[in-house]
Amino acid sequence: MRPTASRCSSGSSNWGSSPINPYTETTSHDGKPWSELDTVRPWDSLSDAEQRLFARMAEVYAGFLSHADHELGRLLDYLEESGQLDNTIIVLVSDNGSSGEGGPNGSVNENKFFNGVPDTIEENLKYLDELGGPSTFNHYPNGWAWAFNTPFKMWKRYSNYEGGTADPMIVSWPDGIAGAAGLRRQYCHAVDIVPTLLECLGVELPDVVNGYTQKPLEGVSFKSSFDNADGPTQKQTQFYSMLGTRAIWHQGWKAATAVPAAPDSWGDFHQQRWELFDTQADPSECRDLADQHPERLQELIALWWAEAGKYQALPLESRGAVEILTTERPQLSKPRSRYVYLPGGAEVPESVTPNIRNRSYTIAAEMDIETPEAGGVIFSQGSRFGGHALYVKDGRLTYVYNFIGELEQIVQSNETIPSGHVVLSASFDRQGDTMPTQGTLSLYIRDQKVGEDTIRTQPGKFGLGGGGLVVGRSGAEPVAHDYAGESPWRFLGGTIKRVLIDVSGEPFVDLAAEARAAFARQ
Repeated sequence: MRPTASRCSSGSSNWGSSPINPYTETTSHDGKPWSELDTVRPWDSLSDAEQRLFARMAEVYAGFLSHADHELGRLLDYLEESGQLDNTIIVLVSDNGSSGEGGPNGSVNENKFFNGVPDTIEENLKYLDELGGPSTFNHYPNGWAWAFNTPFKMWKRYSNYEGGTADPMIVSWPDGIAGAAGLRRQYCHAVDIVPTLLECLGVELPDVVNGYTQKPLEGVSFKSSFDNADGPTQKQTQFYSMLGTRAIWHQGWKAATAVPAAPDSWGDFHQQRWELFDTQADPSECRDLADQHPERLQELIALWWAEAGKYQALPLESRGAVEILTTERPQLSKPRSRYVYLPGGAEVPESVTPNIRNRSYTIAAEMDIETPEAGGVIFSQGSRFGGHALYVKDGRLTYVYNFIGELEQIVQSNETIPSGHVVLSASFDRQGDTMPTQGTLSLYIRDQKVGEDTIRTQPGKFGLGGGGLVVGRSGAEPVAHDYAGESPWRFLGGTIKRVLIDVSGEPFVDLAAEARAAFARQ
């Protein structure tokens, strides 16, 4: 993620513009094609309806930028009104190039991308008038990412090209910058911001803290450019690696792998083709000089491996998207297969909740039902864009699994819930090895089965942010459309004592017997 002083138009003598889709004919050494997800649909190939849809997606994004600009302005106004603006160091920079997560068709639910489910024009057109509202989690198509990154090629996730890493950066510090305002073209990276701020503040980091030797600070200060706009670049080398893409910049030259990024990265890193660019003469990386300078290219490749070892980037990630999604990650807590949650707490982030993806699981709630009118949400995780919930409606136990916001799979009991002490459960039994996972969802009141149906579950997470696990109410966004009552759809008419989630894969009858014994001891 490299901030740069500005974007130049392609009218500049040494700034070319790459044609769209420059790598669609590129294949891996063993014939894998370029990712269709990372291609652009030319504007003149779109139908009138598609052009209206794509234009609206860009308009919504422009509205968001206007909102962000307004809020930044409020902060600056406050600093000015309070007399603090001139002595405040402000660094404004984005975190990457424009995003390509919308795919060729754009998206009305970006979480589809992270579940490997492509968007379709037909589905997206249904939401044309709802883009930007609470019923969509929309993202513009790749064509806009390409346009927004002009004159650079590719987009976010591509650490190998400027379209994925280059951003405008603004630094303001009237009391500390003596040089004239204007552009600075020294090469710098996000890791250079902290060293710059430390130099501005006159702070030196200690080598040892409490007896522990500290890692050297990455990055090189660019403070010298504040007062010397045409001064030399202090940085000599910058290493890049992300999602299967790699690059290295060294003294104006850059080597980059010509490969797609995850989720369709190729792996086989020693077999990948590298390109070579002279970024002084060709800042937009349009002219591959690998054949003209093979020795320089090999030197840069060797330097990349050295930097990768230096910055703990090895081993490289070569797994496919499905394997990444289905492999357990290390957690701070000890491994376990059973979790207990109590009502009344804040949302628990998905990253630290039980992983139910692509496996069998059981959700059981110990409750006291006080009235026949009892109803509301017992357990919820996720949102309208993907999630699942256990709730009571019209006196019946109900479970919903919302598959990436497209399909609310609702299973309801065929019997009403009795008053008194009960254990209400939903148990998913995975069947087969298909992806997305399918299986039978069964409902139980105590240990009696009262309903079942076949559902499919998401291979990836329920959301990118928010939509955590809660007990006794819904999260900010409901998983289902038919909850009883009003937001946040609290459970009323009874008491939830605890909710247990089991991912051991044991049969429900065994879990039910164990639960009865455990609850009896409470």
